[in-house]
Amino acid sequence: MVSSEYERRIAARFAVFDQDGNGFIDREDFSGAAKALLAEFGTAARSDKGQALYIGAEAFWQGLAGIADRDGDQLISREEFVNGAVKRLRDNPERFAEIGRPFLHATLDVADPDGDGSATVEDTVRVLGALGVPHEVAVTAASTLDTDGDGKVGEAEIVSAFARYFTVPE
Repeated sequence: MVSSEYERRIAARFAVFDQDGNGFIDREDFSGAAKALLAEFGTAARSDKGQALYIGAEAFWQGLAGIADRDGDQLISREEFVNGAVKRLRDNPERFAEIGRPFLHATLDVADPDGDGSATVEDTVRVLGALGVPHEVAVTAASTLDTDGDGKVGEAEIVSAFARYFTVPE
């Protein structure tokens, strides 16, 4: 049995996906996130990186909808998010990571200034800010992701932290 405390904490993470604040997660939230990231980094939507980001956002939406949209209305309610996605993924955070990986990989490409496969901590803060994370939280999160202290955040670190954030209540 999943505790109500667990459900409460995970439900709070729902807002990260509900980018427009309409009470549902839908395809537009994912395309809106991609648009915000492209604007933040001055990347054209029709560029290779822009197209990869939109494709990654769509793949992420399809994966999440496939496990959470129980009534098939193309909207994920808070209840569906908690009861569908999170409960099904709690014991397998790697599955959640794989659903998000195409979007996260494309996001890293947009935020990677020198093409070395990683983003600076500062650019990671910009990514989180573009996605609606408050600045102080974004600074703390980005600094935490830089596990080796080199000022860079790589895909493995991002994907792993992302999966833990959405599947582990602490």
